[in-house]
Amino acid sequence: MRPLRYSINVTLDGCCHHEAGLPPDEESMRYWTTAIRRADALLFGRVTYQMMESAWRQPATRTWPDWMDEWETPLAETIDRKKKYVVSSTLSSVDWNAELLRGDLGQAVQLLKQESGQGLWVGGVTLPLALADLGLIDEYEFVVQPVLAGHGPTLLAGLRERVQLQLVERQEFRSGAVAMRYRPTRVPA
Repeated sequence: MRPLRYSINVTLDGCCHHEAGLPPDEESMRYWTTAIRRADALLFGRVTYQMMESAWRQPATRTWPDWMDEWETPLAETIDRKKKYVVSSTLSSVDWNAELLRGDLGQAVQLLKQESGQGLWVGGVTLPLALADLGLIDEYEFVVQPVLAGHGPTLLAGLRERVQLQLVERQEFRSGAVAMRYRPTRVPA
């Protein structure tokens, strides 16, 4: 069974808007490239899928845009090539090596997890909350940014039940950001 990993940047005050933290640098891009390479497929909600597509889909010209620095290309190429699953009740179709997931979310994700492989990667805000509520996330990966945003969507706001986590890895960046990976602890019934 392959694990489902939830990964996101988050500010010290819990904001997880994609523009709230520090601007990306080479070190953080290498980190995220490695994290996403560990996954067989990416799982997105509609909003995150469309945001990721607008930033990381390779143009038809096969040339990355001028705004992209050379050190961003490995992440872009990694995301662009990965298989993607999109959870959406409003989209009628997707492309970019993607497939729509329909029906019961828990059952659909459980079937994906039962396939062999390295793992699944999920990002975003709304979909991970639903997956956490269903107890389907096997690993949480937060890159905590040394920023106080003061506003914006907050990490797992509205979670129905407390999830106890155990730290399994920690990495500090020169920027002051800290990456932490956690696994839920399973409390016996």
